[in-house]
Amino acid sequence: MNLTDIAQSYHDEDSARAFLEAQRWPKGEVGCPKCGEIGRSYRLQPKAKGDTHVRKGVWKCGACRKQFTVTIGTIFEDSHIPLNKWLMAIHLLCSSKKGMSAHQLHRMLGVQYKSAWFMAHRIRYAMAELNLPLLTGTVEVDETYIGGKQVYGPHGLRKNKNAKAPVVSLVERGGKVRSFHKETVTGKTLKAVIRENVAKNAHVMTDDHPAYGGLKKEFKHSVIRHSWKVYARKEGDVLISTNTIEGYFSILKRGINGVYHHVGKHHLHRYLSEFDFRYNARDIKDGERSLLAIRKVSGKRLMYRDSSRASS
Repeated sequence: MNLTDIAQSYHDEDSARAFLEAQRWPKGEVGCPKCGEIGRSYRLQPKAKGDTHVRKGVWKCGACRKQFTVTIGTIFEDSHIPLNKWLMAIHLLCSSKKGMSAHQLHRMLGVQYKSAWFMAHRIRYAMAELNLPLLTGTVEVDETYIGGKQVYGPHGLRKNKNAKAPVVSLVERGGKVRSFHKETVTGKTLKAVIRENVAKNAHVMTDDHPAYGGLKKEFKHSVIRHSWKVYARKEGDVLISTNTIEGYFSILKRGINGVYHHVGKHHLHRYLSEFDFRYNARDIKDGERSLLAIRKVSGKRLMYRDSSRASS
């Protein structure tokens, strides 16, 4: 599936709805999002020609007697934007390596800027990974800073509203990445992230930031001394470096600085979900990545008031 296929095959809301129904209920067993009953729902049909009391795509549950559509309980719920435009927006975000701005979506899809901005945040919300297993094997951990400028005063670093936002990322070498926005980068916060996301038998690799001191008490921990201008070394057959996570940071920063330009701290966690998702699905084609995102829309709903205000 590519953008041309979407434009040709799902050019209207009816065809896009049928596609989403096939993705949400692949075995044809329609599940009621109201009560959870599976296989007892039926599609409502107009009783006579010209009957407008029944909208297209409406189902009714034989158990709880509630009506619903394929969009209920998904990021599409209560959206007035046609579903075919939603499909194109998902594909554009999934296939653009460094992301796509709301202004670009607004121009390409012919929707208002505010609508495009909210669409993008809903899609990022769907991309977020939940209840992930612990990282194993070789795990590289590093921190970076996103956004504004560091401000230095007479007594060192001075915080202000334009200060950079710290991001801590962990990548399983040859596997997946997960990233977190933290208000401060200290030994306490970094070690808490590692304990919550890394298996005890993993080999943790970091730079020589003093906040990682003491990790050897809990994990197998190797340090690469960037302060000595050393970026990789061999210990037997094991490569000690943080080059994998540095490569991820380069993609993240090119996207944030080059595409999105400015990201509010209260929205940063959603942008991290977007970049994590694309990186974790880097070995599949753009169309497959889009389908993966579409299959994650169920059970996730983001209200505009929630996306507009600060959140953790």
